[in-house]
Amino acid sequence: MNDPWQHLRGFTAARIALGRAGGSLPTAPLLDFRLSHARAKDAVLAPFDPLDLAEKLSGLHGHPLVLESRALDRATYLRRPDYGRALSQHSRELLEDVDRSADLAIVLSDGLSTRAVMEQAVPLLSALLPLLVKDGWIVAPLCIVRHGRVAIQDEVGGLLGAKLSLMLLGERPGLGSPDSLGAYFTFSPEAGKTDADRNCVSNIRPEGLAPELAARKLHALLTASYRLGLSGIGLKDDTPVMGLGGVTGIEG
Repeated sequence: MNDPWQHLRGFTAARIALGRAGGSLPTAPLLDFRLSHARAKDAVLAPFDPLDLAEKLSGLHGHPLVLESRALDRATYLRRPDYGRALSQHSRELLEDVDRSADLAIVLSDGLSTRAVMEQAVPLLSALLPLLVKDGWIVAPLCIVRHGRVAIQDEVGGLLGAKLSLMLLGERPGLGSPDSLGAYFTFSPEAGKTDADRNCVSNIRPEGLAPELAARKLHALLTASYRLGLSGIGLKDDTPVMGLGGVTGIEG
């Protein structure tokens, strides 16, 4: 049976106006739902190879550092979020010899979608790093953390003495977005920061916020954060929602 709202499907990817077969969904949308659910599970459980990502990123900003959280395997990472928020002792020691004069520390991790960081990180950083370098930002060596969560960026940024930290990691996959990357940044990072101290640019993927547009938004927000000396709830996003071509950046 056709749904009278079916014409609205042209305006959204949401599962609306699917029709019905008796008291159930028609076969086609039911199978599509199951396929999306399987893709979301795959995104969470897919193995993450940080060395492969490091190779893909090596031409952008030197060779990345490969670190690890206290969660030594995927099962522990999913069951113990606190382990994913802290570096292993060995990784902390690796950062001791890194120069501490950087303006920005960029951290990448698998998070809850390996596919997201593997597919979106390279195009995002390919667009963002030139904008930052052009403005004179000193960017620390890229850090790839296996099994990291958002808050681990504060520990990494603090150990590197960076003025800001930026975390790129796979978001919790939805049924229509198993490849969505999130970008979180913190001014004056140090262990113990809270969600209120961070800003987030979400849904970075070709079908959401395209990586090139996300790079321009992040460039504007990072510049504003640096200039104002704050991040989190005190930092407002003044960039246009649509037509980011109008964003020219904020003088630092």
